[in-house]
Amino acid sequence: MSISSPKEPYEGYCGTSYAAKVLGISVGTVQGLVERKDLTAWKTQGGHRRISLQSVYEYQRRHNLAPSALIKNENYLRVLVVEDDETTRMMLQLNFDRWNLPLDVVMYDSAIEALLDMPKYHPQVLMTDLRMSKVDGFEFLRKLNQHALFGSMSVVAMTGMTPKEVEEHGGLPDGVKLIYKPIDLEWLKGFFDALISVHQISRRTRAPEER
Repeated sequence: MSISSPKEPYEGYCGTSYAAKVLGISVGTVQGLVERKDLTAWKTQGGHRRISLQSVYEYQRRHNLAPSALIKNENYLRVLVVEDDETTRMMLQLNFDRWNLPLDVVMYDSAIEALLDMPKYHPQVLMTDLRMSKVDGFEFLRKLNQHALFGSMSVVAMTGMTPKEVEEHGGLPDGVKLIYKPIDLEWLKGFFDALISVHQISRRTRAPEER
């Protein structure tokens, strides 16, 4: 794997999870492609992997892979989940699949990787854990609160912390919904049902103007 510094602009590279989403394969398979140098990648000084988007698209063309799900299907709600606990990620994905809702979901185990890919994925919903290693959910949300993307997203923070502990960490930005673990899945499904209804109404309202 190449460790040289990238010469591409910010939009020219992505993280492992985004590459997996674009190619429609698992994160593990992407990691294997990087090790075999089928994808061009490097590591930052902080040890975070970056993958050339150009090499991802070239791999997609060479292998005649189906067009990416990320070529936006506006009927789907784009959801980004940041959770460093694998069991919780699996539980959420299983329920998203079981609900059979029009959700396009990308899972991350790192806030740093999620920050890298958000300008390309343009999520409409963000779900993030608060207590994570390296960059925790509090710092993650503070960084996002300064970004233009924040105002266009519905944001849900997940935590096993008590309300007092959340306040002791500085609280959350205005508008962030806080849910406690174990997650109330009935509430979460209702939350997504409501967002999807609003999204569909907005799409129908805009449709005549777009013709």
